[in-house]
Amino acid sequence: MSRRRRASKRRLTADPKFNSELVARVISSMMKRGKKTTAEHIVYGALDEMGAKTSRDPLEVLDQAIGNMKPKVEVKSRRVGGTTYQVPVEIRPARQLALALRWMAQYASTRRGTPMPKAIALELLEAYNGQGNVIKKRDETHKMAQANKAFAHYAW
Repeated sequence: MSRRRRASKRRLTADPKFNSELVARVISSMMKRGKKTTAEHIVYGALDEMGAKTSRDPLEVLDQAIGNMKPKVEVKSRRVGGTTYQVPVEIRPARQLALALRWMAQYASTRRGTPMPKAIALELLEAYNGQGNVIKKRDETHKMAQANKAFAHYAW
């Protein structure tokens, strides 16, 4: 472990168009190789697409969709007496958001033949409606934790 002081968490500056930290976080998670402008075009295009498909505010839909995508528990490997157990543990809010955004970007990029803004918009709309690949992944994670609930006493 490091003997130095713990690094302080820096606040993310809100995005210029919507003045939202959540949108800035989505942009950062979509960014590859430092191409922030490209990531902004993708995310803003997805939000415009969502605004056209639904009559609701795209930021509201984004917030609800990401809330639906966040996993609450996951399993972590713990080695106890020569045996490895899959122990269910609750997830910190920052990691919940990171996992949700990572899964969203992963499944959107697997949609071949669709432009990235449209793919992101489709993933978000499906998550908003409680279905889609990301929701399936979250449910799978929750099922794993539920199945291994017997080993919860190993969580420390």
